Amino acid sequence: MASILLVEDEAAIREMVAMALERAGYRVRHAESAEDGEAAMRLSQPDLVLLDWMLPGQSGIDFARRLKRERATRDIPIILLTARGEEADRIRGLDAGADDYVPKPFSPRELVARVKAVLRRVQPTNGDAPLESRDLRLDPVSHRVTESGRPIEMGPTEFRLLHFFMTHPDRVFNRAQLLDNVWGANIYVEERTVDVHVRRLRKALEPSGHHDLLQTVRGAGYRFSVE
Repeated sequence: MASILLVEDEAAIREMVAMALERAGYRVRHAESAEDGEAAMRLSQPDLVLLDWMLPGQSGIDFARRLKRERATRDIPIILLTARGEEADRIRGLDAGADDYVPKPFSPRELVARVKAVLRRVQPTNGDAPLESRDLRLDPVSHRVTESGRPIEMGPTEFRLLHFFMTHPDRVFNRAQLLDNVWGANIYVEERTVDVHVRRLRKALEPSGHHDLLQTVRGAGYRFSVE
């Protein structure tokens, strides 16, 4: 049973979300601020964090950045809950490290579906053989990416994106195809989300010199190629 940390300062929303998640079989812990959320994570790390953007004190977006900077918490998926629904705000949230973005108001059923989808995405693919390309090695079982034995740190969505590209080399995929194959066909995510995660993946690969493997094909999409 997966555990969810819900960081939300509005009691009515907190109770509604917690009830929906518990009915779906999840264990839910509550926090009313980023500081309370941090204290809860020191006691026990959750499988996923549901995080409100507008929190008292430290904002949810700043808390998300902190979680993604620290080695112990960077792989924990985050879903942002917010009334800020403009495209620029969604991109800002994804850039901060969020794996999904749910604008308020939302239905409990939709939120539970998004939680399930994100948790499915971050699970490693068992039984797959490691993939290699120009000293870049991806191990789906251990969920590690290395370059000549040295670890390369990246988030779970970037890992899945790299895994898909490495299993489909030298093929061009547009944003819609990447969304269907990496995020899932039944999940609504805007196509610009792909650009955000491609940029983050390139940034993760840049120190090892592998960022050029991920190529932009103007007017068509993205391709992973050693050529």
